[in-house]
Amino acid sequence: MSDHLATTHWQRDATAPTADFHAQRYSRQHRLYFDGGATVSASASPSNVLPRWADAAAVDPEELFVAALSSCHMLWFLSLAAAAGWCVDDYRDDAVGTLARNTNGDLAMTVVLLRPAVRFNGEHRPNAGQLQQLHHDAHRRCFIANSVTSELRIEPVAIEAGP
Repeated sequence: MSDHLATTHWQRDATAPTADFHAQRYSRQHRLYFDGGATVSASASPSNVLPRWADAAAVDPEELFVAALSSCHMLWFLSLAAAAGWCVDDYRDDAVGTLARNTNGDLAMTVVLLRPAVRFNGEHRPNAGQLQQLHHDAHRRCFIANSVTSELRIEPVAIEAGP
């Protein structure tokens, strides 16, 4: 067992009237601090609140959710590929999550689609079946995927072979 810490910090603009806060007129910008020292600018998505109350350049919770799933899958994939004797030169996942109404009518991340494109080094690389199995095993071992109830799909993307 291990603990993983993240601090979320938001502060109301003290110069803004209290009435603005009660009327939902406040900035959603905040900071995320992680135990390793990383700091991330975060905000609500401009698609969820009026753009003037959000920071489109900041990461939003939905993006963090998708990124956490993608990152965890990649880390397991790399570990499993290395253990199998395959050398990965490049891994890119243009993942996308869909925010929609779930069966209860609540907004939820209902589908996350991972689209990993992997380039292997050298002539020793997995065949299509082995590649699919690597992704299956990575998905099964991913702590984050094992922690969520939304559907998670993985559709590897074919790319040109490397040198």
